[in-house]
Formats: sequence, structure tokens, C-alpha cells
Amino acid sequence: MITRQRLAVGACALLAALAAGIAVPAGAVADETTALAPKVNLLLDVSGSMRARDIDGQSRMAAAKQAFNEVLDATPEEVRLGIRTLGANYPGDDRKTGCKDTAQLYPVGPLDRTEAKAAVATLTPTGWTPIGPALLKAADDLNGGEGTKRIVLISDGEDTCAPLDPCEVAREIAAKGIGLTIDTLGLVPNTKLRQQLSCIAEATGGTYTSVEHTDELTDKVNQLVVRAADPVVTPVAVEGADGCANAPAVKSGLYTDREEFGRQRWYRVDVAPGQELRASVSVSADRAVNPDYGVLLRAVTTHGREIVRGEGNGTGRTDVISTGLRYPKAESDDEDESTAETVCLQVTNSFSAASGVKTVPGLPLELTVDLVDGPSKASDVASFGLGRGWWLLGTLILVGFLTGVLWGWISRWRVAVWRTN
Repeated sequence: MITRQRLAVGACALLAALAAGIAVPAGAVADETTALAPKVNLLLDVSGSMRARDIDGQSRMAAAKQAFNEVLDATPEEVRLGIRTLGANYPGDDRKTGCKDTAQLYPVGPLDRTEAKAAVATLTPTGWTPIGPALLKAADDLNGGEGTKRIVLISDGEDTCAPLDPCEVAREIAAKGIGLTIDTLGLVPNTKLRQQLSCIAEATGGTYTSVEHTDELTDKVNQLVVRAADPVVTPVAVEGADGCANAPAVKSGLYTDREEFGRQRWYRVDVAPGQELRASVSVSADRAVNPDYGVLLRAVTTHGREIVRGEGNGTGRTDVISTGLRYPKAESDDEDESTAETVCLQVTNSFSAASGVKTVPGLPLELTVDLVDGPSKASDVASFGLGRGWWLLGTLILVGFLTGVLWGWISRWRVAVWRTN
């Protein structure tokens, strides 16, 4: 009897130990997932100037609320999102008090969409524009964790709390080495606002975008929030050459460079048989430029023959111009063509500087190169056009012709029978 009791106790102890062993790893996995979760803090300007009604017939504040509601609906589940305001609570004239007016509207964490939307609905344009102080607080909101961290600042005016310069604040945040990126969106096409928001973004490797319509604001904020959930890709700095012969070799990856106004940059990439080269380029206007500009991306052989090209253009209503191209190199039965082909990528822009604007350094350029599995045979390259579709087209023509002849014969027979009767 005693032996049986001891066996029962031993079995229970063993089961408890196994349960504990299973529970600990599960908790550890959950903690690791939480630690790696991407974080985004939306920082919204709610100063008095947001009352202006110049965005699609409604106020800037109404446009921001509409955009936020749509972004909250589309936020990926894994993103920990928060909302902070600046200039939302103090309506007075005391500068010292106004420059402390920043508050956490919704804490950074798992998103309750209904609760977050209810918080956004309470906002009313009120006071000052303390961008610098708000950035410091927004960075503190994102403390902890090892996932990506991003602040998205939406503002319609310059900071009103100097000497705490927002650019210096952004540089200070970048110097901490916490991997925090600040993206900025300007709701007014104002030169001084552009300069300040561009400086903030550039200090942390972020982007600046000028938006003038509600759908543009929605699309851009949503893009930045979704991007936070994507795997982090660190851009590689590269210096393009002025010709193909001395161009740097690049592989699959993301590259950054600077390109002077109206100049060109060259890069080289080896494309093996059976691979497809996919390349895209974006050139940013980080300063005032003249309207009507474009960017050209060409894939060229080492002998100067153009293979394929991509073109993009703008008229002054966007700050980034992008284009891309695809080049499939099919496998071949010819041994002489079984080696990789060197393809030269040429990037050319037609931006011109506005009066009094510095032309150096060059404009920020971002080049994406991707080499993927492509068509297996040379004949498959034709699939980018009609290719083997000619067989189908020919069959349809033949069937149509025979059907027409048969129908005509039947019609004539029916008419002949009718006349006989």
C-alpha cells in the first residue's frame, strides 16, 4: 500500500515537473514575441492652425481624424501603436506653459481600435506647436523592446518653442543609438516647414512628405505603419560612377546614394542565366526645386545597348519620384551564354534647383536591386509579350473561320429547302 502511494506521489511530481517545463518555454516565447514587436507612435499637431479649412474642403484636423481612423482599421495586429498630441490642451498665451503642451492620447501597446478612435474623436485644435518637446516625450513612449521603433509626425506649422530646435532634438535621439526612425508629413506646402521637417527626418534616416489631400495623408501614414512591421533592411551606402566602365558592383539589396541635379549615376549587376533582374529607384527632392522633373532608370549592356527602361515624372506636387524595370535572362543551351551577364544600371534625373537653392550635396537616391528566379528557357522570355499566345490566337482565328464557313453553308441549305417547299 505504501509502495503504491509512493508511486502515485512520484507520478504526480513527474507530471508537475513536465507541466512546469512546458509552461516556462511558452512564457519565454511570448515574452520574446512581445520584445520584438514593432512600435509606432503617431505624433499629431493639434495646434490652433489645424482649424484652417484647406484640405479637400474640410479642416486640417478633420482630414487628420479621417486618416487616423482608416489607418487604425488597417494597422497590422503585431504592431504596438500609440498616439501622442502636441498643442491639444493649452489655449492660453503663456509661452512657457504652451511649450509643455504634449500628452499621450493613447499608450503604445496592443491596439484597441474602438478605444483609439474614441480618443481621436475628442481632439480639437487648441494651442501652440511644441515639436521639440513632443519628440522627446514621443521617444520616451517607445522605450523598451528590441523591435523597430518609428515616430510619425504630422504637422502644419513650424515649432514655436525655440531655442529647443527640433532638428537638434532629432539628432540627439539618433545619437542614442536606439534605432528610432522619425518620418514627417507636412500639411502645408511651406518652404520653412519643409526645411524643418526634412531636417528632423534626415537626422534619423526617415522620410519627409508633403501632403495636400486626405487620401494622400491616409496612404502615407498607413504605408509607414505597415512598414514598421516589415523586416528591417539596412540600406548600404554606395557611390555610383559617371560611367558603366568604372561603376560599382551591386547585388540584391537596398542602396543609398546622392545624385547631383541633372546628372547620372551608374551601377553594375551580374545577372545569371535563369534569373530576373528587378530594379527600382527613388529620387527625393529634399529642397525647393522647379516644377516638371523626372527620373530615368535604364538597363544597358556593357557595349551600350539599351535593354529596358523605366521612367517617372512629376509636376511639383510630390517630393519623391520613383520608377522601376524588369529584365529576365533566360537559361540557354548554348555554353557560351551560360555565364552571368553584366548589366549596367543608369539613373538620370531632370530636377533643377530653384533660385538661390544650393545644389550640393546631391539629391537623396535610393536604389533597390533584386535577383529572383526567372524564365527557364529563352523561348519563355516571349511570355512578357504574346509569346506562345500566338498559338492560341491562331487556333481561335481558324476555329472562327471554320465556324463561319459552316454557318454560311447551313444558312444556304435552309434557304434552298425553304424555296423548294
